[in-house]
Amino acid sequence: MPVVSLTRSQADPRRGPGGDVPGTLSEAFTVESVDGGVVGFVASQLADDARPVLWVQDRLSIMETGAPYLPGMGAPFLRAALSRPDEVLAAMEEGLRCVGLAAVVGEIWGAPPALDFTATRRLAMRAEARGVACWLIRRAAVPDASAARNRWRVASLPSAPHPDDPAAPGDPRWRVELFRSRFAPPGVWMARHDRAANRVDFAAAFPDGVLAEEARTDGRGAGR
Repeated sequence: MPVVSLTRSQADPRRGPGGDVPGTLSEAFTVESVDGGVVGFVASQLADDARPVLWVQDRLSIMETGAPYLPGMGAPFLRAALSRPDEVLAAMEEGLRCVGLAAVVGEIWGAPPALDFTATRRLAMRAEARGVACWLIRRAAVPDASAARNRWRVASLPSAPHPDDPAAPGDPRWRVELFRSRFAPPGVWMARHDRAANRVDFAAAFPDGVLAEEARTDGRGAGR
């Protein structure tokens, strides 16, 4: 089974399997609206950097899924809890102007009118002007018109076996689908964050039946 490995120092939001270009806007849609695994996947795609990452959420995202435990992600984060989606978008734009930030991540619930094609185009242009990673996490939403250069669907999978304790969760894993990209062909992979090596491995996805059987027998889940 072919595997593509990216270390965190190589990771870039425009770089999925087969892509290798500077930072821009990417979107990650959840298959289940309250699946917290998407937070881990997006965090795993951010390159190692001494500068902090700005993480912005709207009120509905916080109400429905809570706030991510950013101190546990191994990188410096600045968190902003805002009320409306238009405030999140404005904060993201301001963050992309700041040379002191390594990346900007926004969580927006649903498909509010403020999040239209023009808004995503502004984010993409800001991100590309500075070569900075910018991610939009989309929950309870279907893909609509967007200027995002990479668009993903993410679902949690049972974690990998723990090397020392079979009852404990191991490295987090996700089923990821790159369904639109300007830089790489679409595809579906099983992604695994190898925490010991600090890298993300993308392997050809198993058939759904195999994944379902593994989930039943392992009883492990990839968490937020």
